[in-house]
Amino acid sequence: MKIGLVAGEASGDLLGAGLIQAIRSRVPDASFEGVAGPEMIAAGCEAWEEAEVLSVMGLVEPLKVLPKLLKLRRALSKRWIDSPPDVFVGIDSPDFNLGLEAKLKANGIPTAHYVSPSVWAWRQGRIKKIRKAADCVLCILPFEKSFYEEHDVRAEFVGHPKADQAPEHASTADARRKLGMDTDTKVVAVLPGSRGSEVSRLGPVFARAARLLVDRQPTLNFVTPVATPKLRPMIEVELEEAGVGASFKLLDGQSEDAMAAADVVLLASGTAALESALLCKPTVAAYQIAAMSMAIVRAFKLSKLEKYTLPNLLTETAFVPEFIQEDATPEALANAVEELLASPEQAAAIRERFATLRSELALDADQRAADVVLGLAK
Repeated sequence: MKIGLVAGEASGDLLGAGLIQAIRSRVPDASFEGVAGPEMIAAGCEAWEEAEVLSVMGLVEPLKVLPKLLKLRRALSKRWIDSPPDVFVGIDSPDFNLGLEAKLKANGIPTAHYVSPSVWAWRQGRIKKIRKAADCVLCILPFEKSFYEEHDVRAEFVGHPKADQAPEHASTADARRKLGMDTDTKVVAVLPGSRGSEVSRLGPVFARAARLLVDRQPTLNFVTPVATPKLRPMIEVELEEAGVGASFKLLDGQSEDAMAAADVVLLASGTAALESALLCKPTVAAYQIAAMSMAIVRAFKLSKLEKYTLPNLLTETAFVPEFIQEDATPEALANAVEELLASPEQAAAIRERFATLRSELALDADQRAADVVLGLAK
């Protein structure tokens, strides 16, 4: 059995690796090929291109690399049409993968799209493209399946892999000892994002927020997991320019350890926000995209969301203070973090609600996704 895969960025790479391992446990001689990151390669996928090439966000930014992406998509399409896989799985990166899936599906190759685009939130016209592209959408959020069913698209809720991986109890003291941090002081984990574009926008804002917090609480400590080695120099410069380099401990990865060690987490809204919630951590989130991209979103009313951060979409009450675009100022972020640090009762209520998320989302996503993919292959 041969399975084609295209994953974009780190989160898609992890999803792909889990799917490969689940399929290989049932079909040991299955082969995997396509666009993959280091985790998928380690799991046994033959990489024709690195997943990082698809790590572009926004509406305007992808235009800079559009010729390269179109060339890659044409090459993948031709290669798989000439030598068809038993099934193709596009993992996230919908702007790239849906077009590829549509081409492959039109040529008789079964297709799945793993991780629903946020079509229920914005650019809902994409549902027609998804219907044309995917034989099945693998959803990781519980409310997505019914949305697709209303639009005559087959979808399966497989659960969220991050919930499967989250520990039932993350000890703050143990995490700090593991990282060599003081167990008696207050700690804030700061995660400015995994993409260079995110770090360049939010990194300086987060660093200046940290400066304000240090001015108010000089004993406060910070820890930042650096998503990839190439981001470290950028983050170091941002911290030094804000005058807070001495207050920060930088890690190579280890995002779970960093968040587990924290009293409060300050992060770029995205998958990390759900990871923080699954660790039952009070969290503050910020979200910024390029000004031109946001202008387009607002002008054409492309977004249907009132809340952006994943945990807030999954709970009745919005427990994560979120600051979007120009509202994500150092002062606003510092005030929100300080409020959570100063309110044990509020923090306890947040931890209690977040503790239930794991059971709602932990459904063994890798195996459930493998069920669907193998079914399509047959």
